[in-house]
Amino acid sequence: MANGLKLKASDLSKQASSADVIYDALRDAIIRGEIEGGEALRQDTIAQMFRVSRIPVREAMQRLEAQGLVVSERHKGAVVASLSADQITEIFQFRALIEPIVIEMAVPLMTEETLAEAQRQCDAFAAETDPMRWGDLNRAFHRALYKDSDKPYFLSVVDKTNDLVERYVRLVLYFVQGMRHAVAEHQAILDACKARNAKLAGELTRKHIETAGETLVAYLRNQKR
Repeated sequence: MANGLKLKASDLSKQASSADVIYDALRDAIIRGEIEGGEALRQDTIAQMFRVSRIPVREAMQRLEAQGLVVSERHKGAVVASLSADQITEIFQFRALIEPIVIEMAVPLMTEETLAEAQRQCDAFAAETDPMRWGDLNRAFHRALYKDSDKPYFLSVVDKTNDLVERYVRLVLYFVQGMRHAVAEHQAILDACKARNAKLAGELTRKHIETAGETLVAYLRNQKR
């Protein structure tokens, strides 16, 4: 694992908040799919990479486990969590319930600056040719549309839920022409926001999430045949 683990490591021996930096690096690598589900995360190896003791590494692992990105397995220790098709279906069902509510609350409060930012993110997503950037730009677009809801708890739940399936969403965008569909769906959602039609924005968001979830689960099940 020491040679294959993709992490943006740095010497933290003289820095504060080492656990935060390690947590952020591991979380980023996991949600990007750079560390695969089931891969063991050896505390000694990670501590050596960041040149710290095992204490901040252990703290980072505990936070990742609480978030559902890491699980403890007997004889293996901490490993990157894998999601079954049923678990992914449930998560997308939850997203399809909560995210339309968030955008409906956000629409009446959206500023012109927010709408302009969302359009920039939408355009950047549509124009991007590097598949490695699609997931980040997709998240940035949705965050721009949700942020004016003024519901920090809702937004934190949405963010944590999306972390769980981010690496799988990237599969949809890359392998099953999800990018082409997402571009059109994003613009339709944004147009509804610009028209101040909160109900339509919510309904389009729900359909957008449901379609992505169904496409993803069908792809994963087909890969197992």
